[in-house]
Amino acid sequence: MVFARETSSSLTSLVKKLDAATQENTKNKMGSFVVFLNDEEGLQTKLKDLVTKEGLKKIILAIDNPAGPQGYGVSKDADITVVLYVNRTVKANHAFKKGELKDADIEAIVKDVAKILPGSK
Repeated sequence: MVFARETSSSLTSLVKKLDAATQENTKNKMGSFVVFLNDEEGLQTKLKDLVTKEGLKKIILAIDNPAGPQGYGVSKDADITVVLYVNRTVKANHAFKKGELKDADIEAIVKDVAKILPGSK
């Protein structure tokens, strides 16, 4: 589960890697989605174009209000929040202010995907 305030090249890189991980783990019933916390006009079209351009297959892109879904406590300071969970239990949580998400962070998130797969502790 990813919450993002806006699109960026680093977010696109993360989304592509999570989409690939989701495809690889379909048999494990892994799912992934990004909720854009943004009311920007034209965002829906921008996201459809992103899906087409990047060839995304399994990850779901959605839009919610800028405050985020009620009860999730998404930080107002976080531009991108990544929560990896199994059966409502959080296994890894990463949050980044605008411009902070780097390639090493993306690799750490992808590595943490193993924490939500069968056989992990």
